[in-house]
Amino acid sequence: MKIWVVGGAGYIGSHVCKALLQAGHVPVVFDNLSTGSRANILPGSTLQVGDILDRDALRAAASGQGFDGVIHLAALKAAGESMTDPETYSRVNITGSLNLLEAVVEAKIPTLVFSSTAAVYGAPQYLPLDEAHPTRPENYYGHTKLAIEGFLDWYGRLKGLRHVALRYFNAAGYDPAGELTGLEQNPANLLPVVMETAMGWRKGMQVFGDDYATPDGSCVRDYIHVSDLAAAHVAAFEHLQRGGENLTVNLGTGAGVTVLEMIRRAREITGREIPYSVVARRAGDPATVLASSEQAEKILGWKAQHSDLDTLLKTTWTAYEKNATTRPL
Repeated sequence: MKIWVVGGAGYIGSHVCKALLQAGHVPVVFDNLSTGSRANILPGSTLQVGDILDRDALRAAASGQGFDGVIHLAALKAAGESMTDPETYSRVNITGSLNLLEAVVEAKIPTLVFSSTAAVYGAPQYLPLDEAHPTRPENYYGHTKLAIEGFLDWYGRLKGLRHVALRYFNAAGYDPAGELTGLEQNPANLLPVVMETAMGWRKGMQVFGDDYATPDGSCVRDYIHVSDLAAAHVAAFEHLQRGGENLTVNLGTGAGVTVLEMIRRAREITGREIPYSVVARRAGDPATVLASSEQAEKILGWKAQHSDLDTLLKTTWTAYEKNATTRPL
């Protein structure tokens, strides 16, 4: 099958393309390379350089290609930044997605897999979070993703677009085979910050609060290996190809890792000091976030295979060591 992977040159997108290739599919990547890299385009994939804010470029890229489906990963994703610059997040995430939907419908692409987020839930009212949990985003990034899920629901009803929305928890890790090692630019997530500190690219890092009701006082999060996320995209696409129902499902492990546990084990694996300081809690940070992925397992036959802490850390450290002399901007 020929699949249009929008945002496929980035961190998650490149791993999705690798999983598609391994499953015998043909990915065609559409990316503006603002955070992605040409180095992430694997043999067997092709690259269309363009921006989802350019309606004409999207329509031209989709036209006449005979795509069997689209995987939509193109978005801005920094929760904190979204609260200070909602205008840009509206433009890129919401307007860009509407532009894409217009191109998809015009090109008669029948199915779409959407990269959503657990940020749609907001503060947990119970754990683990399942798909029935209320959706009350506490940051604007989460709001944009929830809005796009709503557009997909309407396009399904009005245009017959069949879709799966995948609500990621905390993406982490790198290709276990070491083929994909392109680093994210300006990362904000915990594991890349830990690794940048281990590399000496940061003098130290901050831990936001150590007085939560958790085993060591730091926040607990559910980390999912990027290769496991990639496998879920393939499973979602193939589910739709089989005529499966429209879905919204969580992708997580149901197991948690604390911030301090991540740092402690990273010190052991890297052999580096990784200095940190404890600072005040961040507003809106819940103590614990854990996922229920029972629906993904039941309907898609998907389950995390690479998301244990050591695999997350070791595969990430390998990628950083390979980039020791080429720090990203």
